[in-house]
Amino acid sequence: MFDNLTISKLGYYVYALINPINNKPFYIGKGKENRVFSHKEEVINCLNNNESLKKEEIKLIIEKGLDIKHIIIRHGLKESESFLIESTLIDFVNFFEKKLTNIVSGHDSDFYGIKTSNEIIRQYNAPKLEKLHHNVIIININKKYAQSKLSNETIYEATKEAWVVSKTKRDIVEYALSEYQGIIIGVYKIKNWYSITTNNNKSNNRWGFNGETALNEISELYINKSIMHVKKQGAANPIRYKL
Repeated sequence: MFDNLTISKLGYYVYALINPINNKPFYIGKGKENRVFSHKEEVINCLNNNESLKKEEIKLIIEKGLDIKHIIIRHGLKESESFLIESTLIDFVNFFEKKLTNIVSGHDSDFYGIKTSNEIIRQYNAPKLEKLHHNVIIININKKYAQSKLSNETIYEATKEAWVVSKTKRDIVEYALSEYQGIIIGVYKIKNWYSITTNNNKSNNRWGFNGETALNEISELYINKSIMHVKKQGAANPIRYKL
């Protein structure tokens, strides 16, 4: 923990949690005072019962008798600066397929975050999606879609599973729209749904679908169109059914 003198000098800072098993970062965050140390304390003291990939990794480290490495990447920041640096680092690490355990990508990452040159062009030229012509499920694949593998199969694999979808929605949804950083990049006709089970063969209320690329006349209604005008900043739920 930081002492009072150190805290008085820190200001806002951006930090990384490093797994000592592989010496790689598994979480990047921003904060002040002793925020960087709070993640381990939350797991040890069970202050938050919500499970997450971050907590699973911390538990694994603790069970092996090891300790998290706490790295302060930049300190002495204004809060607005810490938001920007945090978001930039999360984008950069995830771009190269080292998937962090962060639930959200960071401040304004959908619009201003890391993109290829073609994606930048598409972002500023994409027309708004103003109307849904079918019963659709719009699935955000920011965290799953590996930008280094730009193929239709990768988009489909990133879209098809595993999501919390109610029976009511499964019964009526016709098409799945793949949304990446605010742009629809895939449209799939849903054939059927299947249940996803955990490693211990217990259902975890998540579902996947089998599908196929939608017909051109359907795809053209949605593909390469933007929903940035209806997205709420910082929304964590990857699923939506309406604009």
